[in-house]
Amino acid sequence: MVRNLRAVTILLFLLFGALMVAKYFQAGSHPVPKIYSEFLDEVQKGQVKSVFITKNEIIGTYKSKADGGPGGQFIVALPQDPDLIKTLRKSDVAIQQDSKDDTTWWIWATQLIPVGILVLLIYFMFRQAQAGGSQAFSFGRSKARLLNENRPKVTFNDVAGVEEAKQELQEIVEFLKYPKKFQLLGARIPKGVLLVGPPGSGKTLLGRAISGEAGVPFFYMSGSDFVEMFVGVGASRVRDLFEQAKRNAPCIVFIDEIDAVGRHRGTGVGGGHDEREQTLNQLLVEMDGFEQNSGVIILAATNRPDVLDPAILRPGRFDRRVVLDNPDIAGRKAILAIHSRKKVLSPEVDLDLIAKRTPGFTGADLENLLNEAALLAAREGKKAIDMEACGEAIDRVHMGPAKKSRIMNEKDKRNTAYHEAGHALVAKLTPEADAVRKVTILPRGMALGVTWLAPDEDKYSRSKEELFASITVSLGGRLAEELALGEISTGAANDIENATEVARRMVTEYGMSEALGPLSFGRKHRAPFLGRDLMEDRDYSENIANQIDSEVKRIVSECYERAKKMLTENRVALDRIVKELLEYEVIEGSDLDAILRGEPINRTKSTPPSTPGAEPDVRVVEQRAPQGKVVPAEG
Repeated sequence: MVRNLRAVTILLFLLFGALMVAKYFQAGSHPVPKIYSEFLDEVQKGQVKSVFITKNEIIGTYKSKADGGPGGQFIVALPQDPDLIKTLRKSDVAIQQDSKDDTTWWIWATQLIPVGILVLLIYFMFRQAQAGGSQAFSFGRSKARLLNENRPKVTFNDVAGVEEAKQELQEIVEFLKYPKKFQLLGARIPKGVLLVGPPGSGKTLLGRAISGEAGVPFFYMSGSDFVEMFVGVGASRVRDLFEQAKRNAPCIVFIDEIDAVGRHRGTGVGGGHDEREQTLNQLLVEMDGFEQNSGVIILAATNRPDVLDPAILRPGRFDRRVVLDNPDIAGRKAILAIHSRKKVLSPEVDLDLIAKRTPGFTGADLENLLNEAALLAAREGKKAIDMEACGEAIDRVHMGPAKKSRIMNEKDKRNTAYHEAGHALVAKLTPEADAVRKVTILPRGMALGVTWLAPDEDKYSRSKEELFASITVSLGGRLAEELALGEISTGAANDIENATEVARRMVTEYGMSEALGPLSFGRKHRAPFLGRDLMEDRDYSENIANQIDSEVKRIVSECYERAKKMLTENRVALDRIVKELLEYEVIEGSDLDAILRGEPINRTKSTPPSTPGAEPDVRVVEQRAPQGKVVPAEG
């Protein structure tokens, strides 16, 4: 109601202004009142060009200044003069007479028509601006959306895999429900809670769950909604948002992707006075200006806490930081159970097995996995989602759909088979390496072939031996091509890049070089404005640089020789894996042991052999780190 009243008031002021402007421009064209005697004198002097005689008055037009007249119009009351027409004719004045109608309305019409057109134009512009969503008259209004009570409610029962975060946020819910319980003890509830976690970890979902649990108004706004091209709009929106929040207290204000407006000050293109920084300044003032126990709690979410301004993270603004990591195996199983509630699962579906096969997946990844499985099952006409559909969905989410239509010639297919077999065999023979889950020479995404490795349990750090194993497995594909085919291809480019990068980090970051000791080399400069590493400050001498290069080469060479020895001593096993790949194109990790023992695998061909054809030379290695990774030679 208040907004409508403001809009109507603004419109009336605009109309009044338009009328005044129109009157101003039309002032020079109004007929000038004259007395009859002056009119006769001007007629006799030849200054009158034409007259229009109505029932009660005479409307006349002077000759232009070029013709000796003053120009303009005049109006005279019509007297009882029988000689008027004769006088006008004698002076060659054009006469037009209308004795039936009073033409005063015509004069007013000629004056008001331009004003009416201007008024209508402004009215339609106003209506279109409102209907089009541009909100031309409310730039400074907050764009926060208030979720009402009729929305579908989300509770903590709909959130899994972040149990510690739920416990931290349970206090917020308790305060909103029972504020006196805390106030009596003199406790101050945190004014702000910052949710930090990778994309898809459930930050926004947790915010909605808090609102559903507490049953209070929930304002939702993105950080980018504050910033506009107009100076001062962002700060005005911040003030309006907090005014609405105070009127609806107790409530929750959720600002998603707060790094869009909360980045370090002094790093923008506009220096310290750009619009974004003024918006941040206003946000800092509003958050710190709350009265204690006001009942307004600010929740914010970001996946880039490193770029936030320190002032916004201090106690009194965001008092508490809740970190949402990727879920562990138990969390993934709980998330799968939630997302499978409304899906028809076959009794054979094992959520424990799916959770083990999906290390590193976020909640969003797992929801997408089950949705893909449902789509695949429906596409094949199945009545329930089975494990085959779930397995294919895992591969799709990891690496993309299988490109069965891509044609590979026999040479490329054989190269790819040896490349992937080399990865798989080295991983199987290296105790510290992750377990082999699947080997395939079916192209997926940008990869021509994939060897998928994943640990049996979640890992949050890597030992020196595990990093050595990772380099060794990466080099196994290139070595298998070299030993079996006598040539190497471009398929190992990404493998070599990955091995070199891991070895360099072992030396320069992890302190795993005996020659250089537990030292870190090279300081990275971060640019909060861009949020990425721009350059590395070389804080070591040329002598140290040579030693770093030597150590990196030594590590890679040792792993290379280690992998070469494994493949040379187990050449028969390598050929068996290649034979199975060429025939079936896919090998499950559980079947590798049987193949290495020379035992047959009881299965039918799931994929027909590929037909010969052209194939690009470049192969891309996909890798998912740190928990799960793919070591494909995409070869």
